[in-house]
Amino acid sequence: MEVANQIKKYRTANGWSQETLAEKAYVSRQTVSNWENEKSYPDIHSLVLLGNIFNISLDELIKGDVEVMKKQISNNDVKSFTVWSWVLTGMMLAMVLSAVPLFRLGAVGIAIWAAVTVLTLLVCIKVEKLKKRYDIQTYREIYAFMEGKPLDEIAADRKKYTTARKIMFGIASGAVGVLVSVLMMWLLK
Repeated sequence: MEVANQIKKYRTANGWSQETLAEKAYVSRQTVSNWENEKSYPDIHSLVLLGNIFNISLDELIKGDVEVMKKQISNNDVKSFTVWSWVLTGMMLAMVLSAVPLFRLGAVGIAIWAAVTVLTLLVCIKVEKLKKRYDIQTYREIYAFMEGKPLDEIAADRKKYTTARKIMFGIASGAVGVLVSVLMMWLLK
């Protein structure tokens, strides 16, 4: 990402160490190092703060990155992530719901269940890699800001999304718990 080069360029132009910039930006020196080495990307609040610290516009700080961000949140990327998320959900349900029936088959059933569990873990790793690779949420926030959306509105959108997600997770967990309990009672009769 171009922002890594921009941060380093403006930091060195001011004669600052990573430690000095970190103090001014209210982050750790390691965070500045991660930004400059493209290990992480600053969130929208840090980008605005860096623009103020360097006395440059946000456009100038992230020039070149906006097009990359648009590509990062392309429909294909979102669809791929969504598909893998649903696959993970299905695998987790299969793992939970197949435990009792497969265990009743003895060693063969346990081996099948272990294989399903390993596949579920592999899909989980894939989803985590996609989350890290696309960092869709952060890019969307920056893109929304570049489109003129206020920071408060962006933060509210993130909070609303997080809250809705937690509620949906709670409902889904409860439904799965009830389903598994009913299934277990039925199988153990």
